[in-house]
Amino acid sequence: MNREVYITRSGVCLPGEPVENDAIEAVLGQVGPRPSRARAMVLRSNGIRRRHYAIDRATGRPTHTNTQLAAAAVRALGDLGRVDCLAVGSSTPDQLGPNQGVMLHGELGWPALEVVALAGICVAGTAALKHAWMAVRCGEAQRAVSCATELISPNLLASHYQPELDQQLQDLEAKPELAFEKDFLRWMLSDGAGAVLLEPEPTTALSLRVDWIDLSSAANELPACMYGGARRNADGSLTPWSFLSPQEWLAESIFSVRQDVRLLNENIGRASLSDPLGRSVRRRGLRAEAIDWFLPHMSSMYFAPVVERGIATAGLPIPRERWFTNLTERGNTGSASPFIMLDELWRSGRIEPGQRLLLFVPESGRFSSGFIHLTAVRGGPDGA
Repeated sequence: MNREVYITRSGVCLPGEPVENDAIEAVLGQVGPRPSRARAMVLRSNGIRRRHYAIDRATGRPTHTNTQLAAAAVRALGDLGRVDCLAVGSSTPDQLGPNQGVMLHGELGWPALEVVALAGICVAGTAALKHAWMAVRCGEAQRAVSCATELISPNLLASHYQPELDQQLQDLEAKPELAFEKDFLRWMLSDGAGAVLLEPEPTTALSLRVDWIDLSSAANELPACMYGGARRNADGSLTPWSFLSPQEWLAESIFSVRQDVRLLNENIGRASLSDPLGRSVRRRGLRAEAIDWFLPHMSSMYFAPVVERGIATAGLPIPRERWFTNLTERGNTGSASPFIMLDELWRSGRIEPGQRLLLFVPESGRFSSGFIHLTAVRGGPDGA
């Protein structure tokens, strides 16, 4: 049984007050004896003006766990009644185990139901959405909730980097800030969670029919680019944290998130956009004139021209006036970003019945991507 599935509600959690650019080091702390030299350059390039951190400015302590962020986003959906499936995606679970999904289930206190956790980086939330969509579509669930949640700020606190600085004092005389591949992510990433309810009927005044979700990975041809909890070797392979000593964890900031910027710039446009989107264009018969809203998840506004070239190469040259992103005001919240983008556009009242939306979600972990195609319909028993 394949039936139509609709997103009927959305909710988000963006913790605390927005943090302006000049306040970032006051919240996360300063690494080393001087302010980061990379900060101004990265912020100028990424275009982000405000973001949210689940960090108390007075104490420097976290205000939420990732589970609590996710629960706040789900509760923002309102009174849901019976839910049969909960699918959760995150790259920053609170612990190695139990998984983020069952932790959220426990926090919500819902009755017994199917719970699935999807790991990864930015595509984790899209994968969770696909599982929830398929569960309702095939009749395994009547109603499902999908949630994407990221709590990265505790990992970005200056105290996590201090042992590495102490270990490498000689290098610091020449370069007092962290290696760029680690330092620049401190100015790119922030916290947030988003959730949606999926049902087999368009029960709200404006619902979003999920037409299809395509996922793709280029890990067969490319090494890891963005990673944490591992040491990257000269041949591109990763040594797991569990193979290393606690002394190495500290001396090399093994649990810090880092990214190979050169590898990213050389491959993101093709491996995570033009190649997989080209396949979707051919498979789905996509035409640029039939897409009313294009919602690209971008880690930085620096990549807007890359995205523009990539969609044109794939045969889908959607003009900029039909793009929507809230990156500059909400920050890069990883797998939660697509949910947070969609929620804001939906609540703005700018989506009209009959319009088609295409969400693009790239991931530089090992160059994956997700594409979500939605159609806006009127609610009520007659649907569209």
